[in-house]
Amino acid sequence: MTVTQPSPRGTTAPRCAPSTGRTAAQVAMVGVVVYVLVDIVLQFLPPHYSPISEAESNLAVGPFGWIMNLNFVGRMITCIAAVVALSTLGGTGVLRRIGLGLFFIGGLCSGVLAFFPTDIHEAGEPGLTAESVAGRIHLTVATIGFLAALAGICVLTAWLSRSRVLPRSRVAASGFTALGVAGILVLGLSVTVLPGLLGLAERVCLIGILGWVFGVCRTIAATGTLTQSAR
Repeated sequence: MTVTQPSPRGTTAPRCAPSTGRTAAQVAMVGVVVYVLVDIVLQFLPPHYSPISEAESNLAVGPFGWIMNLNFVGRMITCIAAVVALSTLGGTGVLRRIGLGLFFIGGLCSGVLAFFPTDIHEAGEPGLTAESVAGRIHLTVATIGFLAALAGICVLTAWLSRSRVLPRSRVAASGFTALGVAGILVLGLSVTVLPGLLGLAERVCLIGILGWVFGVCRTIAATGTLTQSAR
């Protein structure tokens, strides 16, 4: 059993995190790298969707769409692994519970996307619309997933800032959170005034979310520490 020694200031000193948390963090990091690489490769394969103006979900429609569907499932596994890793950091505060719950929902939504293909639109048409039942489900689930995941990292970043957990990850967490928020704001504008930037805005938001996962999980995997002072 690991014994925690009081720090000079009277706070609880860090101790080694369970191996489960470190393993889950490593799985999440690998998941992020694989997801990004698959996305990049698919951009060079037919039917050559634009990463600037067309949604990432379009990659799941076409001769290689099944690969993107597997990638969606992989993103779900990555998010769940990140939740498991963060859960090992201890603490029972409201921010932590809400943040983990929201991020978990965001991850589940990613997996659901694999079973409901999006509708493909002609160039110049609004991208965030749907005609088919599957397309409407995809759009609804994708919206919920993006908002839940982004809200989750915002809340978890606030929790990391207030607690003494993972101090080395705070800068990366804050930076990627800001990037994700900027992406979602531009994504909102793309619905009306900037339709040509839909794909770019979506991918910036994704970079924010996945970058947050990689940065925080890298710290967990590298240091494997937690504090009982988390709140």
